[in-house]
Amino acid sequence: MNNLHRLTQNTPWGYHIAMKKLVKEKIERRLKTIEGQIRGLEKMVHHEAYCIDIITQTSAVRQALSAVEDAMLENHLSTHVVEQMKGGSQAKAIREILSVYKVSKKK
Repeated sequence: MNNLHRLTQNTPWGYHIAMKKLVKEKIERRLKTIEGQIRGLEKMVHHEAYCIDIITQTSAVRQALSAVEDAMLENHLSTHVVEQMKGGSQAKAIREILSVYKVSKKK
């Protein structure tokens, strides 16, 4: 399978621009950190750590996930939405932006 086909098969509208390399690396690092935080939370619960300490750690995980969402949104707007706008698909781009906005309001 060629690289372009792999990229476009995972997107609902067949985008041709890949995720920015630096954004991808940043998100992958962040997700590894979150994975470690979750493992730490599991241990804290298992060892019956102080409730406030657990709540503090869950808050940190939530903030880290929010940062992942922000980075993904920035990448999407600066690549895929720009591609749509340049390609004459402004209405589709606007629908997508509104969809993301609605999802973000549910946080």
